[in-house]
Amino acid sequence: MKKIIVLFLLLTIGFISCKNSEKNIDRVEIAKQYFKVLDNSDYSQMSDWFADSLKTIEGEHINTYSKNDYLEFLKWDSVFDPNYKILEIEQKDGIVYAKISKTDKRIFFLHEKPFITNQIVNFQKDKITSVETDYLNFDYQNWEKNKNSLLSWIDKNHPELNGFINEQTEAGGKKFLKALELYKNKK
Repeated sequence: MKKIIVLFLLLTIGFISCKNSEKNIDRVEIAKQYFKVLDNSDYSQMSDWFADSLKTIEGEHINTYSKNDYLEFLKWDSVFDPNYKILEIEQKDGIVYAKISKTDKRIFFLHEKPFITNQIVNFQKDKITSVETDYLNFDYQNWEKNKNSLLSWIDKNHPELNGFINEQTEAGGKKFLKALELYKNKK
């Protein structure tokens, strides 16, 4: 009987310790580091923060990436020299809520101002499992006008670059950047 009580006490202590360690994880700090890494385009430790896969949700667009696929996507993002700023960040019930400003060469050309987004970062223990993005100031008309103007001009003047708009790889990002540079210098 004593062995059962001792075993029960050890299991209870172990269970409480596990619950307390999960509460002590500073998810806000992990999220801050995530946005800092995005801002610096330094992804060397990024995979340490993710579960086996990462789900991104932007409106009706839902993508699930492996760690390697997400790192490839981030290489595309880094081509445009992104600038991420945390405007607000807090944790509620284990979920991190952040208000973010992001601009880069692509966004500045197409949107003409930074994106302001609300981001919801979900965790499983100390690993990010999903990031949901809600655009607060997306100017669809301006974006479409600038995108269509760029695509039309590229189609007429540099058809070898066609398709860059949908190629979210590092090579595709470089084509996109080249298209932007050629378009801006046309005048």
